[in-house]
Amino acid sequence: MLKREEIRIRDPFIYTDKEAGCYYMYGTTSVLPGTLAAKCNFSCYKTYDFENFEGPFVLFDAEKEDFWADRDFWAAEMHKYNGKYYLFGSCKAEGKCRGTQIFVCDTPNGHYTPLTKEPITPRDWECLDGTLYVENGQPYMVFCHEWVQIKNGEIWAMPLSADLKAPAGEPKMLFRASDNPDVSELHAGKGTYVTDGPFLWNEDGKVKMIWSSFYKGRYLVLEAEADSLLGEWCHGGSRFDFDGGHAMVFTTLEGKRMISLHKPNTANLERAFFTEF
Repeated sequence: MLKREEIRIRDPFIYTDKEAGCYYMYGTTSVLPGTLAAKCNFSCYKTYDFENFEGPFVLFDAEKEDFWADRDFWAAEMHKYNGKYYLFGSCKAEGKCRGTQIFVCDTPNGHYTPLTKEPITPRDWECLDGTLYVENGQPYMVFCHEWVQIKNGEIWAMPLSADLKAPAGEPKMLFRASDNPDVSELHAGKGTYVTDGPFLWNEDGKVKMIWSSFYKGRYLVLEAEADSLLGEWCHGGSRFDFDGGHAMVFTTLEGKRMISLHKPNTANLERAFFTEF
């Protein structure tokens, strides 16, 4: 059993397992010491109280598989969809663009297998942090086109086939990082703006999104909303003032809405943080 403070994790993603009466925590779980680089595997932890954790349970290890990527397995998140458990994670290899790969399993913490041989994001784009959002029965992958390739990071939505194995149409850009007027340059004077970690849900007839960037000089969770996924997005700031982000929203077994994120955004010090939202 591990205490929360003993687990270094970035981008913590919580799945509430109502049937088992517990929670699973995914994310970037194999970060190399002193860096943001990561090994080539995904793992998860199991908890009942957000302070004591079982695991890690290895979900996928590329060293034991014939797989296209071999480094920087980032930001895993898990979605239950049509009776299966789907892991979305960002991966990288030398000479290949970073992309979001989808994996599938019959249980939340079992052995996941790649749904396709290649990532679902465009292969000539540097992409990361793909998430699943379903609108009117249509599944979408919402993902980031990364600033390292285009300088001003973007968030895109791409319709997927019902089995999540292929695009079902062309992707559409939702917004750029600089569309939020208080987003700060990553490198001053170089026009670089970050988009990280989109997560979406429905509330009060609106599509709500949280995402992360450097806002007023700190890495923070930002808010945005639209009437529909492909509609016009309106931007807000952060409810928090600490250095942390890449968040998601979940509901506890008792029905309380919470946010999960990592803080601080400093190599070696990152820990999962949970609070009401």
